[in-house]
Amino acid sequence: MFVGAGIMSATLAVLLKELQPDLKMEVFESLDAIAEESSNAWNNAGTGHAALCELNYTPEQPDGSIETKKALEINEAFEVSKQLWSYLVEQGTLEEPGQFIQAVPHLSFVHGEKNVSYLRRRFEALREHPLFEGMEYSEEPAELAEWMPLVIAGRDPNEPVAGTRVTTGTDVNFGALTRQLLASLGAHDDVTVHLSHEVKGLKRRKDGLWRVTVKDRATGAKKVVDAKFVFLGAGGGALPLLQKSGIPEGKGFGGFPVSGQWLRCDNPALVEKHHAKVYGRASVGAPPMSVPHLDTRVIDGQRSLLFGPFAGFNTKFLKNGSLLDLPLSVRPDNLVAMLAAGRDNIDLTKYLIGQVLQSPEERLEALREYLPEARAEDWDLEIAGQRVQIIKKDAKRGGVLQFGTEVVSAEDGSLAALLGASPGASTSVSIMLELLGRCFSEEMQSEAWQTKLKEMIPSYGEDLSEDSELLRRMRTWTGETLDLEERLFAVV
Repeated sequence: MFVGAGIMSATLAVLLKELQPDLKMEVFESLDAIAEESSNAWNNAGTGHAALCELNYTPEQPDGSIETKKALEINEAFEVSKQLWSYLVEQGTLEEPGQFIQAVPHLSFVHGEKNVSYLRRRFEALREHPLFEGMEYSEEPAELAEWMPLVIAGRDPNEPVAGTRVTTGTDVNFGALTRQLLASLGAHDDVTVHLSHEVKGLKRRKDGLWRVTVKDRATGAKKVVDAKFVFLGAGGGALPLLQKSGIPEGKGFGGFPVSGQWLRCDNPALVEKHHAKVYGRASVGAPPMSVPHLDTRVIDGQRSLLFGPFAGFNTKFLKNGSLLDLPLSVRPDNLVAMLAAGRDNIDLTKYLIGQVLQSPEERLEALREYLPEARAEDWDLEIAGQRVQIIKKDAKRGGVLQFGTEVVSAEDGSLAALLGASPGASTSVSIMLELLGRCFSEEMQSEAWQTKLKEMIPSYGEDLSEDSELLRRMRTWTGETLDLEERLFAVV
């Protein structure tokens, strides 16, 4: 059973169906459409997170060096995602990859001497890795103007500026991808996707099965479903269900919701001048999900620009959730951790308060830091998705607020939940492979599953960062299968 019809449930369900075709599956989604929360294209950046331009994945260390470990991990994880999608395209499971993935260059841009120094050192730290082969660096305004004309136009010519560019970046419509994945599953007689069905509770039976109570939101009727395996992939809604499950592994987890907003531009004159995702550095005290970026988005065939996100705060765990979500999630086992995380994140709290109180003029000024000639009449405010950051117990500090994603699973592998946020969707395949290793450990060791995994993901079990030739072959294959080179040359 899968709770939530988003990219995580869809990815896991497709993997399991490929590995064991006789499995019977049911997907329950509380809303009346697929992928309407975090997987919805307008609720996320759609960056195809590969750490090519996201500077928060390469933090500066106290000695001035640049930490690259997380960037390498995320980059390889996205390569793994592209391999599965390419396999599914070849099998006919996914049709018309142009509906969900586009080639869009990934750029980083900074200004000011300190930031230029950081970006230069970041470039030097990454350029030697095969995963980042082809990254370009420039401090020349004329060259940067060719890469990102709207960002450079109107800027002080005496201000130090720098940028990096990787032309093989992508824009991904995870909503469209999710719908294609679940549509392919729905073609099987033993797979059912239930919309407007909300999971209200789950309890472990003595025989090891999970008894799940589901409410039909259209009729109000309730039914009980027994399942051998339950995946809680409901975004922010996974935490309350994990708490209801009662598994020891879920004790002590809390959640801190962060909402978001974008500025959106559909003016063709501007949209045509900017074909890139340009990421900057986050403000002091800002959460990683609030790294400012000016993105080209391709959604349902329409190109737009998004700038943001502007963070905010409310107590909902889902965009369509309840204001009671946060207070009802506080339990005796996570109270200390949540209080400690609040104590240690005063700067974040101040930042969120400031974001909530921002005026339209202040948002425009933030935009003009990256788009100096921006005009208010070209941009509209768009509400983004809701993210729930993880709060975990910590022996020394009581509790810590974490950014990222985490799999929580029962000891016997009968239930698993995915908590956290970015870069989740882009790394969904790697995350679900980790989950399979935990929850289906015996099957994952079988010859049949190992063979199938290598067929779906040719680099499975290999280290792409250590095998340049394999990496090149995989990138050539995925680029050709997903038609990325053809669409890139058509627009650049």
